[in-house]
Amino acid sequence: MIVSAVPLAPNDRVRLAPANVTVADFGRRDATLAGALADADGILVNSHVNVDAELLGLAPRLRVVSTISVGFDHIDLVAAFERRITVTVTPVLSDAVADFTLGLIIIAARRIGEAIASVKSGGWDVTLLGSDLRDKTLLVVGFGRIGREVARRAQGFKLQVLVFDVRPEVPVLDGVERVTTLAQGLARADFVSVHVDLNPSTTHLFDATAFAAMKPGAYFVNTARGGVVDQVALARSLEEGHLAGAALDVLEAEPPNPHDPLLALPNVVVVPHIASATVETRRRMLECALDNLATCLRGEPCVNALDPNLRE
Repeated sequence: MIVSAVPLAPNDRVRLAPANVTVADFGRRDATLAGALADADGILVNSHVNVDAELLGLAPRLRVVSTISVGFDHIDLVAAFERRITVTVTPVLSDAVADFTLGLIIIAARRIGEAIASVKSGGWDVTLLGSDLRDKTLLVVGFGRIGREVARRAQGFKLQVLVFDVRPEVPVLDGVERVTTLAQGLARADFVSVHVDLNPSTTHLFDATAFAAMKPGAYFVNTARGGVVDQVALARSLEEGHLAGAALDVLEAEPPNPHDPLLALPNVVVVPHIASATVETRRRMLECALDNLATCLRGEPCVNALDPNLRE
């Protein structure tokens, strides 16, 4: 039995055959959900489903959690791995997120958000001078699949690319410079783009100290996870004029409080966690998640399974 948090078309169900598939509302932890999970061998979720110990406890037969995301901070890995439950992800969104990241960098640097707001309010502000990308420096924080694609695209815009990654074994690209400390990179970068997982070591990685270490007039872009950023500290740095602007695809609370100070700042662009939101990429993500689930339930090795030694 497979329980899915998302509706599945007939062709999608074929990928999971011969297993029976039930679609359930994971947002309501009631008797209906408990009944569905009681016989579940696998569950299909997305990043909006909180797969905590309580939820896992409703599924005594569970063998696989397949998430339609590359992030996994919504899953209690300790609880899952203690029960030897396999957790799989969908690392097929790198190009879409990298494209979007460069778009946000351009939007922030050229003050496109402010320009749009000006026109919509009846203005026509031709004095909105932005910043060129050419010959500027971009710091990519986290050099996994997405960070690597961002770096490739940035080189096409004639940006000098720096990389900071805590994993020394991660190779860099030709023409990309690795910095040994985050502070070293922040001091040199005109643009900072974040591409790390959310875990205890990266929670509020960007705090008041990190923003103070950034180059005056720099821009901050986050398409990773909102919890990586201390939003109060970011808002303060922007309000005080230390940073020139920010572009955020993710926030700590989604959707945000409408009174969040970041939303009121003219030099901040916030979009609703849509970096991977293309028709093609979302389709590939679903297909990957379905294939991960089917592979694991057959007892075969899955290349997209998280390492059981991983602990958040």
